[in-house]
Amino acid sequence: MIAELQCVVLDCPDPLALAGFYRSVLGGTVNRPDHRWSVDEDWATLHTPSGTVLAFQRVADHRPPRWPDPAHPQQFHLDFGVPDLDRAQEQVLAAGAVLLDARPGTDDWRVYADPAGHPFCLVRP
Repeated sequence: MIAELQCVVLDCPDPLALAGFYRSVLGGTVNRPDHRWSVDEDWATLHTPSGTVLAFQRVADHRPPRWPDPAHPQQFHLDFGVPDLDRAQEQVLAAGAVLLDARPGTDDWRVYADPAGHPFCLVRP
C-alpha cells in the first residue's frame, strides 16, 4: 500500500451549499475542525458517520457534467447504498437532487445529479 485515501474532492460553485446537500444524504458534520484542511468560502468539508470525508472546492467557472453526454463527461460519480430506493429518492429530491435516470424495470439503481450537477447513484445493496 502506498497511500490512504483522505477525502474525495468535488468542484462546485458553492462549497458550503453542496456540503449541506451531501450532509442531508449521508449525515455527518460540515466543516468539522480537522488539522488536514482549513475551511473558508472556497473550501468546505463533510465528515460522514462512516469516516469518509468529502470536500467541496469552489471553481469560479464550474461547468457541470451532463450525464450521459460524452461531450460533457461525468468524470466520476458516487454510489450510495440505500435499503429503500423510493424513500431515498423522495429524500434526495427534497434536498435538491435531480433525477437523471430511473429505467422502468430496474429496481436496483437510479441516477441523480447533485445541486452542482455531479452524477450520483442510489443503489440497493
